[in-house]
Amino acid sequence: MLAEETTLSRFKTSLRGRLIEPSDADYETSRKVYNGMIDKHPNLIARCVDEADVIAAVNFARENNLLVAVRGGGHNGAGLGMCDGGLVIDLSYMKATHVDPVAMTVQVQGGCTLGDVDHATHAFGMAVPTGINSTTGIAGLTLGGGLGHLTRQCGLTIDNLLEADVVLASGEYVKANAKEHSDLFWALRGGGGNFGVVTSFLFRTHPISTVYAGPMLWELEDAKEVLQWYHDFITSAPDEINGFFAFLVVPPGPPFPEHLHMKSMCAVVWCYTGSMEEAEKAFEPIRGFKTPALDMVGPLPVPALQSMFDALYPPGLQWYWKGDYVKDLPDEAIDLHIKHGTNLPNMLSTMHLYPINGAAGRVNKNATAWSYRDATYAMVIAGVGSESDNKNTITNWAKNYWRALHPYSAGGSYINFMMEEGQDRVKATYGDNYERLVEVKTKYDPHNLFRVNQNIKPAANDQP
Repeated sequence: MLAEETTLSRFKTSLRGRLIEPSDADYETSRKVYNGMIDKHPNLIARCVDEADVIAAVNFARENNLLVAVRGGGHNGAGLGMCDGGLVIDLSYMKATHVDPVAMTVQVQGGCTLGDVDHATHAFGMAVPTGINSTTGIAGLTLGGGLGHLTRQCGLTIDNLLEADVVLASGEYVKANAKEHSDLFWALRGGGGNFGVVTSFLFRTHPISTVYAGPMLWELEDAKEVLQWYHDFITSAPDEINGFFAFLVVPPGPPFPEHLHMKSMCAVVWCYTGSMEEAEKAFEPIRGFKTPALDMVGPLPVPALQSMFDALYPPGLQWYWKGDYVKDLPDEAIDLHIKHGTNLPNMLSTMHLYPINGAAGRVNKNATAWSYRDATYAMVIAGVGSESDNKNTITNWAKNYWRALHPYSAGGSYINFMMEEGQDRVKATYGDNYERLVEVKTKYDPHNLFRVNQNIKPAANDQP
């Protein structure tokens, strides 16, 4: 047997999980990720089931000088959980959760989705602030920062991260928190997958079970007035009210009424976490602004809100994302939003403005790697289509929209809304935290083993 075959055979037998190769029957399905635009072909996929498997996979990749990608939920827009050639460390079967109702914490493994987290915590009347789709992976969402329905109330997901278990490039297994490996803990909170494979997260939970939430839709002719009002409202709203603005096409099915099907509209998707007895009163200034064409806001369990858009966006659609942080919305910028946002290329494409003020905005910008605490929004422009849609159409729409609005941005972008956009964009995203991130990267991954990401290059001379 050749030496290479012997090495591969030893690696395969060292795994409690499976090593998937291109000749295996399930290789094609195993290499697929959420974004159907991604078509990468790894040489090996290590389907890990525990930390020992992850350690073995990291050691094998390092010792054999393999390109390595780490897959959690597989939702990353740029497909950075997959690679061409090399080895994919697949955590998607590592889904254990453990809730401590006394300490009000939940520990979740790196393969969990937001739906897995919600399922675990909701039974105890608690929630972790995460994103807006239950199929999103908790690992990628958290390491990028974590924006969603509870951002203004509870902060970013990383603001609720207490601890992480990490397999480093050396194969060492460490715990990162405020006391142990605190520099690594700082970097993990927004620095992406640059520093190791996070096998487990410990989160603080909040006593949130039922929210007053859902979408309000307005006619497109009212979009400028709605966006101006929304900006004024959300920048001074109490923390318990969150809502993201969107341009959208109404899906042709329930719960939307037939007369609105396939109609381009603007919307705000609300989430209120205060007392349900006070909810109607809290929404009086919202409903008093302008009667929406559709008001679907009411009491909802958190998991129901979190999964509201899952059916609209199943895995395998084509996605092209562009994003920016935004501090202000002058009339000139609003006019450009109206120009591009009211000309969506198809039913699935959209633009969202996620507020990041409130609790998230009161964290010091140097307290975590996520540095744009003074921004008001994270904007995402998402060109989305089915296989039959023209990929160039949705990509060009997103790029043109972004180019028009970028001069009004704060400079960087939420890394979970970025495609592969180059080193300058990565540096702009981290601002004056970038050099500190380079120091942490150089300490924990000096040879840049973990580089299939929004990469922070180490200072070492022999980096790839």
